[in-house]
Amino acid sequence: MSKEISYEDAMKRIDEIVSSLEKGDVPLEEALKLFEEGTKLTNLCYKKLENAKQKITELKAVDEDESK
Repeated sequence: MSKEISYEDAMKRIDEIVSSLEKGDVPLEEALKLFEEGTKLTNLCYKKLENAKQKITELKAVDEDESK
């Protein structure tokens, strides 16, 4: 994954990977590659969510300070 993808695109790809793996007809080598890709995408999504959570926390703090 050389370029950064959006959260929505990452989630879509994770769904595709899960569907492929759940079918059970993927060769072991390919299943391992898909699992690795899914793990990386999951970590990317987690980081994006944490960043969004941090931004919301910061915005709420600024809003509360301005309200005083």
